[in-house]
Amino acid sequence: MTNCKKQISSSVTSAPNNYLVVNGNITPNDTTVISLSRTVNISGQANSKPELNATISIEGSQADSYHLTATGNGNYVSAPLNLSPTQSYRLKITTGDGKQYASDFVPVKNSPPIDTIKYTVKNSGLQINVNTHDPANNTHYYRWDYTETYIIHSLYYSHFMVVNHDTTAVRPADQQIYQCWVNDTSSTIVLGTSAKLSEDIISDQPIIAIPFNSEKGFIRYSILVKQHALTADAFNYFTLLKKNTEQLGSIFDAQPSALEGNIHCTSNPAEPVIGYVTAGTTTQKRIFIDHNNLPGWATSKADAACSADTLLYIRAITFPTGGGVVYREVHDLIYGGVKTPIDSVGHYPTGGFTAAFPQCVDCTLRGVNKPPAFWK
Repeated sequence: MTNCKKQISSSVTSAPNNYLVVNGNITPNDTTVISLSRTVNISGQANSKPELNATISIEGSQADSYHLTATGNGNYVSAPLNLSPTQSYRLKITTGDGKQYASDFVPVKNSPPIDTIKYTVKNSGLQINVNTHDPANNTHYYRWDYTETYIIHSLYYSHFMVVNHDTTAVRPADQQIYQCWVNDTSSTIVLGTSAKLSEDIISDQPIIAIPFNSEKGFIRYSILVKQHALTADAFNYFTLLKKNTEQLGSIFDAQPSALEGNIHCTSNPAEPVIGYVTAGTTTQKRIFIDHNNLPGWATSKADAACSADTLLYIRAITFPTGGGVVYREVHDLIYGGVKTPIDSVGHYPTGGFTAAFPQCVDCTLRGVNKPPAFWK
């Protein structure tokens, strides 16, 4: 307690590493999407680097071959494929610089249906769990990911909009910016196994915990859970990936382990490649949760940065000591995009608008103002 602390500074290593990252699943009877990117240095400005101009094909163990089409941003897509469950499949990749890559052949592992998605409300928040089983007793290894969709409301309802940067008009209903739908995708790796059980049953597998009074529960929330069947090797890979990405940071955590996937650079075997290719169908299920089903949950949260001000076309201020100044608040702040109009006050030239910062009025800064097709 009496010793002094000494700050230790450490520079982030910058290395010319440019390793290929492969992400995707070969999907029978549905669209296959494979994503290619390159690793980037932590100290660099870029947080992603999609791999463009690559050629990708799916190859079957009986010499079947299917070509994928580039759709931009490092994504490559195939039409629904009639793949045989008795064959194994792999990816073959040729990048724009001529390097060649191939994954190991992997069997087709089709996921059983999700039985139920359940939720419980606790003091700490909302816990969402999944139940599933395989009556054929063949799956044993599972992975889940999810997409959340929920409604948000702006703090203020905007009745007016700026047109051509120099005038205002009544905001039409199809351009409302008060209610929006926000999407979030899973940021953690969720795994489960029944390998040590006598039956292939997964009960109350935790998927996500939502903190109490999160805005996700203010109005209406929905989650789409996707279930993937894995081989034992794939399960071990994702387990190690989860440990390396989610369970490090304190002095008591395990040290990072070498992560070896099933993709290899055939033109340079010494070059590392990141990723694990799987094959098989996925199953999915969606539930909706209304605010009324979350006892004690708040309906909104205060934002100290949000307040509505009255801005006038012409605001003249005369000082007691003589002289004065004229402000054109609507022109400078509303037409200038600093604040978003809420409602009208009086008439020109003596009137103006109530207004607030855009993040307090415009929900489209975070979401979309049209409901998704699945919403009900």
